[in-house]
Amino acid sequence: MLRKMRLFTPGPTPLLPAAQRAMAAADLHHRTDEFRRVFRSVLDDLKYFYGTANDVILFTSSGTGAMEASISNLFSPGDPVLVAACGKFGERWVELGRAYGLSVECVSAPYGQPVPPAVVAEKLASGRYQGVFLQATESSTGVRLDARAMAEAARAASGDTLVIVDAITGLGTTHLDIDGWGLDVVIGGSQKALMIPPGLAFAGISERAWQRMETARLPRYYFDFRKERKASKNGEAAYTPSTALVMGLAEALRYIREVGRENLIDNARLLAQATRAGVGALGLKLFAPDSPCDALTAVCAPDGLESTAIIKEVRSRFGMSMANGQGSMKGKIFRIAHLGYFDFAEGLAILGALELALHALGVKLPLGAGVRAAQEVYLQKQT
Repeated sequence: MLRKMRLFTPGPTPLLPAAQRAMAAADLHHRTDEFRRVFRSVLDDLKYFYGTANDVILFTSSGTGAMEASISNLFSPGDPVLVAACGKFGERWVELGRAYGLSVECVSAPYGQPVPPAVVAEKLASGRYQGVFLQATESSTGVRLDARAMAEAARAASGDTLVIVDAITGLGTTHLDIDGWGLDVVIGGSQKALMIPPGLAFAGISERAWQRMETARLPRYYFDFRKERKASKNGEAAYTPSTALVMGLAEALRYIREVGRENLIDNARLLAQATRAGVGALGLKLFAPDSPCDALTAVCAPDGLESTAIIKEVRSRFGMSMANGQGSMKGKIFRIAHLGYFDFAEGLAILGALELALHALGVKLPLGAGVRAAQEVYLQKQT
């Protein structure tokens, strides 16, 4: 039986064919007028993708590079900061802050639950923090955090508190009013909703954040926002960028303009709603039932069965790669992605494959129930 390999992981995600072709033909030197035109258009289109009037800076790195840059460019040794963490990527903020000598306080929630905005507001009101860090969507657990409410709490507590959001899986899957909510740094990555390989990171930066850089004293060199801003005015990166990825990104952003940013977000929402309905019809439990994100769906493995076995069965039978849980959740949950270049037919396919894999593993379930439930969601959305 033929098998096509398909990614259903929340990064990397399936590649846009036009972007693949552009990357294959990317033989431009980065200090030429031709590449500068592409680079300028990419930076302009990133503003559209973000939905912001703020400058968006591009680095050749993983998203973690932009996370690190948001600390090294904006803070000084010993600055008090607050982190809202409910998964592995929220915990990464804690690790990064401490690595740079910040005074980090963490408000956490159990995996699978969001950090309550009221708790963050209480903390912010009781102390003077230079920054608050959070995820728009915590992709390790499938949770959506309330970035708007946390930003409002930061503004109410102090005009000096910067709001820094890891939106690496939030951009293109979740409505974020960056300028309206007052989000000061918003971080993205190329291998998510932007439909190209890993290797580019982005940061949308508010005027308030640019002003903070004038007094920030932490060291930085490669990940320097002001260097990149200066270079970008000439249509260049401060250091050698990944020209192939930039060419691919130009095509992906062109596609997103054609489709429409809100339609891209709506597509992820539809797939997430259909998938949640489908796994529920199979008797499976969501790992984040109270505040699920639309970038992916995190599903608990049935009793007596490890998620590792489910993932392996789906991949070996159908060539479809789902993501395991991370850290302490490995073997307990599996994650199905919806962000970027996925269509509804693929959503039906992964549910059908999951049904057959669970059946092969001895799980008693009504074959076809998951697919039917997803189809019903689709039909409801069409009326």
